[in-house]
Amino acid sequence: MTRARVAALYRYPVKSMLGERLTEAEVSERGLAGDRRFALLDEETGKVASAKNPRLWRALLTCRATLTEAGPRITGPDGTEVHAVSEIVGRPVTLTDTPPPDATLDRSRPEEVLRAGVDAQVEADVVRFGSAAPVGTFFDFAPVHLITTSTLARIAEVQRYRPNLVLDTGDTEGFVEHDWVGGELRIGDRLVLRVMASTPRCAVPTLAHGDLPRDPEALRVLARHHRVPALPGRAPEPCAGVYAQVLRGGWVREGDVYTVSSAR
Repeated sequence: MTRARVAALYRYPVKSMLGERLTEAEVSERGLAGDRRFALLDEETGKVASAKNPRLWRALLTCRATLTEAGPRITGPDGTEVHAVSEIVGRPVTLTDTPPPDATLDRSRPEEVLRAGVDAQVEADVVRFGSAAPVGTFFDFAPVHLITTSTLARIAEVQRYRPNLVLDTGDTEGFVEHDWVGGELRIGDRLVLRVMASTPRCAVPTLAHGDLPRDPEALRVLARHHRVPALPGRAPEPCAGVYAQVLRGGWVREGDVYTVSSAR
């Protein structure tokens, strides 16, 4: 049993763009309110734009999205509002809040990106959305992604890993959340999550994020020190953080106490 506090909350209103830090958020079966609520569709291919394919879409990580009552407000690298994202990414795109039928994205194989560089055309896997997420959402797998301070102490800046929740694990060392898979996470007075899988990392953490420069070590450290099966039966791969489903919705606030009943 682990007992500590929520250190930080984040949401990302537009998939693959920088997001916003929150002090509190309502969490439902669809994750944190407003998280990954929108995405860009490539008008040429019909696929969802994702920085997991750095050659085409890494410029999305120069943009920041914040949520307003009218929808997402997108600002560019210079901090001014962007009305034509196509000009930044260099391809025609459409902002949408509804995934197309059988929505997919391209996930460049991360170790090939490390070897060949972000401009290279490398092998990519076609990924379908959210086998553990509600229909009609843009989550890669499950609606909540969390990471611990002990894991972040081993790797790189939190912005590179795009979690919803950062959980303080005090003086504990190592990739502790990997041992929570299969267990339940209770946060505050009501929220209950089921930890489903470790999070396999793509090339995204290595890319420039806003003012943060490119950093290949953000993936190489994991490749050297935490190559594990994300789920039983899968081949080992670099992982950091875990995915979770929402068993009981509620509010989460910075500073909330959490407890973990570990299954491993």
